[in-house]
Amino acid sequence: MSQGLEQQAREQWKSRTGFMLAAMGSAIGLGNIWKFPYITGEYGGSAFIIVYLICIALIGVPVMLAEFAVGRKTQKDAVGSFQELTPGKPWFVTGLFGVMAAFLILSFYGVVAGWALSYTTKAMSGDLLAVPGEQMADHFGGFIGNALSPLLWQTLFMAIVIIVVVRGIKEGIEKWNKILMPTLGVLLVILVIRSVTLPGAGEGIAFLFSPDFSALSGEAVLVALGHAFFSLSLGMGTMITYGSYVPKNVNLPTAATGVSIADTGFALLAGLAIFPAVFAFGMDPAAGPGLIFITLPAVFELMPFGQFFAVLFFLLISVAALTSAISILEVPVAYFMRKFEWTRKKATWILGTIIFLFGIPSSLSLGAWGEFTIFGKVFFDAVDFLASYILLPLGGLCIALFTGWALGKQKSLEIGGFGEGSVWGKLWIFSLRFISPVLVALVLLYSTGII
Repeated sequence: MSQGLEQQAREQWKSRTGFMLAAMGSAIGLGNIWKFPYITGEYGGSAFIIVYLICIALIGVPVMLAEFAVGRKTQKDAVGSFQELTPGKPWFVTGLFGVMAAFLILSFYGVVAGWALSYTTKAMSGDLLAVPGEQMADHFGGFIGNALSPLLWQTLFMAIVIIVVVRGIKEGIEKWNKILMPTLGVLLVILVIRSVTLPGAGEGIAFLFSPDFSALSGEAVLVALGHAFFSLSLGMGTMITYGSYVPKNVNLPTAATGVSIADTGFALLAGLAIFPAVFAFGMDPAAGPGLIFITLPAVFELMPFGQFFAVLFFLLISVAALTSAISILEVPVAYFMRKFEWTRKKATWILGTIIFLFGIPSSLSLGAWGEFTIFGKVFFDAVDFLASYILLPLGGLCIALFTGWALGKQKSLEIGGFGEGSVWGKLWIFSLRFISPVLVALVLLYSTGII
């Protein structure tokens, strides 16, 4: 098939709004509502948030714009984009890092999303809040340690993701994001209003917005850098793939800035939905990963109309996980469709099933297979470490160097949508050349234990 016919047949977003909602859906996920609140709690609250916002501005927006630009210019997947822009050169490895990261991340992402689906139904039936608060940790440990139940919920979640992606860009991903993203916004606003109006909520609000820089450490800064990548879905080819479906009339710098602002805004709102309630009932804001599945159910148990808000909260997590998972699956699907000339239906079902099967050891490693470790980590943590702390920074480092240096300044400014004399364009190139690579390299060195 010729390049012209391939590009003509390639799907595109139906509207700019559809693209923006889909990109926001990719960025806004478990990273915002599950991970961001607990690492904020662990690293001192608002001081950590300020560092995180700086990281978003210095590396998040520039790298996201680079991914959008590469995808739209070539109208190809994460690997094919680099092969077209620099044929015969090894830059395509950047895309392979992304495809590998997407595969691994979705394998364990589906496990956690399954937990959220299960807790949604437990909240609806009243079973969740029937568990005494002091027993909530044992209840959660018993659930994830069970061999069968988490796998059933993981199966359901992955089936929903596959069904949406099979439908394609306009009728699947775009259509469902137009429904799911507004739903996500409404649910989050309702939860924020309830949380900030609780007696004693002021302490939680202060925790988020009164910075204590003495609580910061070098580790906190590196964690903020790493989370900026994870939260914005950078380094895994998602934004390259979504960018490849973007029409030429969309302003990419505006889109990248808008998606980054929306993602950060959702993370802050999630903090407002969680911490005032946590402080209002005297819980520990630094409860770690258990903040969502152990601490908050205990909070809902004490809250007026707690069951209603518990249902909303876990439904919120499930919806956020779904919008991100859809985008993650699209990365390998788009690659295999081009590489092997598979139909969308064939690629989605085969890859979705393989990813699900690879996720089974992650689920079992928290229970029956807990004794099996890789470099001292259970399978779930080992896969998370490889994908989130090795492949994502590697992919981000390569895309920054590729757009900042390998393409050349004039070519990069052109595909990024900047005029040659644009001040913002010059700042973008400067960041990609000097700031982003250094900061991302620090994350990589920190995560591997070198620094």
